[in-house]
Amino acid sequence: MLKLVTSDIDHDGTPVEALDSVESLLLRVADGDQRSFAELYDRVAPRVLGLIKRLLIDHAQSEEVAQEVFLEIWRTATRFDPQRGAALSWVLTMAHRRAVDRIRASQSSHDRDIKIGIRDVDREYDQVAESVEIRIEHERVKRAMTQLTELQREAISLAYYGGYSHSEVAKILAIPIGTVKTRLRDGMIRLRDEMGVA
Repeated sequence: MLKLVTSDIDHDGTPVEALDSVESLLLRVADGDQRSFAELYDRVAPRVLGLIKRLLIDHAQSEEVAQEVFLEIWRTATRFDPQRGAALSWVLTMAHRRAVDRIRASQSSHDRDIKIGIRDVDREYDQVAESVEIRIEHERVKRAMTQLTELQREAISLAYYGGYSHSEVAKILAIPIGTVKTRLRDGMIRLRDEMGVA
């Protein structure tokens, strides 16, 4: 016969069984006793679910985590050592750990979704303003190009507008590659000065 501790009253007013009976049930669960597992479940499920629900708030997630806890109890009951602490504490610690793991996983998932959402947001921009800006910039470059020597303008036009490499520009102009590089460097410095770019 189970001994009841009348001083321990559950939140719904029913007496809670002594911890040593929970321990003996857990020890029988470790031996694979399904009936003891069912009784252990009936006895501690409300407290396990209550603890998890206080941490997770969401009832559906709390039930899911509670189910995981009882599955873990069934699989790891052999690890319970009554010399190291009470059975109910062992079960509630497991429940607390599982709930915290779920909170962390949910937070990580939420943070990842936010980062992906921010990255995937299409930034609105004014196409008209952008095309006007490009046209103005193009005009500035054209004006600045007129200030270059013919040799600099020719080298820059081939390299930057024509898309030729330095060695290809050297072949087209029939000049050494060093001369091409010098004309490009000097031309770019002059362009930068003409356009007022720091």
